[in-house]
Amino acid sequence: MNRFLLGLLGLVLVLAGAFALAVHFGYVPQVDRSAALLPGTALPPTWVLWVIAAAAVVIALLCLRWLTAQIPRRKVAAWRWADEAGATRITTATAAAPFAEEITAYPGVRKVEAALTGPHTAPRLALVVRAHGDADLRGIRRRIDDEGLPRLREALGTPDLHATVEFRMSPTKADARVH
Repeated sequence: MNRFLLGLLGLVLVLAGAFALAVHFGYVPQVDRSAALLPGTALPPTWVLWVIAAAAVVIALLCLRWLTAQIPRRKVAAWRWADEAGATRITTATAAAPFAEEITAYPGVRKVEAALTGPHTAPRLALVVRAHGDADLRGIRRRIDDEGLPRLREALGTPDLHATVEFRMSPTKADARVH
């Protein structure tokens, strides 16, 4: 939706600019290029200028708000455990980073993005595994389930850690050379 509206706005602005250029160079005979744009020569009342200025400021602030909304943000959550020995605090990004590095070392894996969400009592792990086109996806998934996840569950002390894995394929080096 966002890209569609931006594309539509861009198209409208390009067409308006093209129309203005066509009128300026005399390619639109129905419009006299020497005629005034607005009828009359008197300035509008002062309050109209203030309303226009205020509307421009509001539109500028809305545009700035929209631009800041386009900046990606990752909300970093922190988990905290406390017992008689003391307290432990760790961010979810710190907890997931070694696991992602371990999975990246598997054969056929190019890159891994791991995100831990939820409270530390019921966490969820979301993995995006970018693999080469000729990678053994079943083998990678089996290693994640049999080797990686049990170690992560033990390290975090969360035996009920649920994981979802999304595979994204990238062309192999041989495929990249052919194109």
